[in-house]
Amino acid sequence: MKYKAPGKCPVCGERLSITKLGCPKCSTLIEGDFQPCEFCRLPEEDLEFLKVFVKNRGSIKDVERELGISYPTVRGRLDALIRSLGYDAVGKETQQDTRTEEAARSEIIEKLSKGEISAKEAAQKLKNLQIPEA
Repeated sequence: MKYKAPGKCPVCGERLSITKLGCPKCSTLIEGDFQPCEFCRLPEEDLEFLKVFVKNRGSIKDVERELGISYPTVRGRLDALIRSLGYDAVGKETQQDTRTEEAARSEIIEKLSKGEISAKEAAQKLKNLQIPEA
């Protein structure tokens, strides 16, 4: 069984580098200071999200549907992924996402007050709106 290499030091949290590579066929060993690909360093949750995003050709609506999460949550996870890769995720979309999330919260509360959804459903929908921290 092969395990995924850890990306961070369990002691200090610093990024790990690869110092030895080996060929399983001929046992050749190469030592040095090698950097893993930027995707290899992603936490498993981010990597799974990236796979779903690519599989759906970047369609946020399709990602929403497949993962069962709201538009603002997809955008939040995408922004967190962008930051994890070392890019700046701040832009016009961030302000729009905040407005979109506020509108979605209002809609959920309105449906709850009209009795169109239960308190449990409303709580779940509101939970799905929460954007994960980077």
